[in-house]
Amino acid sequence: MEISRIEAEHYRNIPKLELTPSPGVNIVYGDNAQGKTNLIESLWLFTGAKSFRGSRDSDLIQFGKETARLSIVFQREEREQCASLCFSRKGKKKVTLNHVDLPSQASLAGEVYAVVFSPVHLSLVKDGPEVRRRFLDTAICQLMPRYVDILGRYARVLRQRNALLRELRRAGSYPSLHGDEEQMLEVFDDALSRLAASIIRARRKYVERLETAAGEVYRGISSQSETLRLVYQKGISPIEEASSQNILQQLRQSRPADISAAATLVGPHRDDMAFFIGENDVRFFGSQGQQRSCVLSLKLAESIIIEEAAGQRPIILLDDVMSELDSSRRDYLLNSLKGQQVFITCCDTAYFHSLKNGRCFHIAGGSLKGEVLEFGKGAW
Repeated sequence: MEISRIEAEHYRNIPKLELTPSPGVNIVYGDNAQGKTNLIESLWLFTGAKSFRGSRDSDLIQFGKETARLSIVFQREEREQCASLCFSRKGKKKVTLNHVDLPSQASLAGEVYAVVFSPVHLSLVKDGPEVRRRFLDTAICQLMPRYVDILGRYARVLRQRNALLRELRRAGSYPSLHGDEEQMLEVFDDALSRLAASIIRARRKYVERLETAAGEVYRGISSQSETLRLVYQKGISPIEEASSQNILQQLRQSRPADISAAATLVGPHRDDMAFFIGENDVRFFGSQGQQRSCVLSLKLAESIIIEEAAGQRPIILLDDVMSELDSSRRDYLLNSLKGQQVFITCCDTAYFHSLKNGRCFHIAGGSLKGEVLEFGKGAW
């Protein structure tokens, strides 16, 4: 998989930009707040996922403008394709693939494959379970586009059930529920249990594959001295099989506690993933170096899994992480990405003087400055 052209107009601080990247390494350098991360983010959006910075669509439009437009030309399976995104302050969004309108940005899932690694991901180990659930779900969505719909339906039913629980707590209804209240809970519980079972199965399968790939990467980073183990922690009773029937039973048993809390206490929205080196939980007992090696392993493993499952080498987006890694981890990362198209943002190009091929772009004020430098042609 390879991007051969990028265009952006009125996107964040980018007034207008056209870029022809190298099929290998692309260094995007410049001072802070000049638009480097904006470029990485714009490419990530073509995977169908939301911004890794947690931004709303309205935040993507340049101040004082009504719309923002992004487009790429990319090669996949030796065929040239194109995609575009147009954001409007009125809330409308136009998404096209090969000049055909798509119903949503999420419809691009499975069309463009990418892995993004930014400083935000270095907290993947240390932060709360929501960050790890989002990591799993985003990765799975690229491999199984229908998973996007399952997640959306689960979130809607969960919101509806929680709203009913709040009403029941205010009314002090439990345990003497009226017939229509109990019937409504049954409807929500039935839908929630079926969707929950699908989510848990997908996450569990992905974590099994992730552990194998990340374990191999981690052994390489640690020079075979340490072993990384992943443990998927379900938001249901661990002694139960994650079937829809068992989840439904747990939802029914949890009703008194759920009404008291005005929230659903059982389900994949409470899942987590733990990381162990030996017997030690990395979140609590890992050194900073071990935690960073763990996250680096997860990201490289994500790329490996995409290639194995989709037969496509994903585009690698590295946003300002080189300065966060020591020299041995930087070298391991760059050596692991040979043969893939890579975009790297940085303030200092000193890390890349030894690169033999690729291109270097200077961005300032949201625009390209100076000529594009080619590695291996005397520019370095």
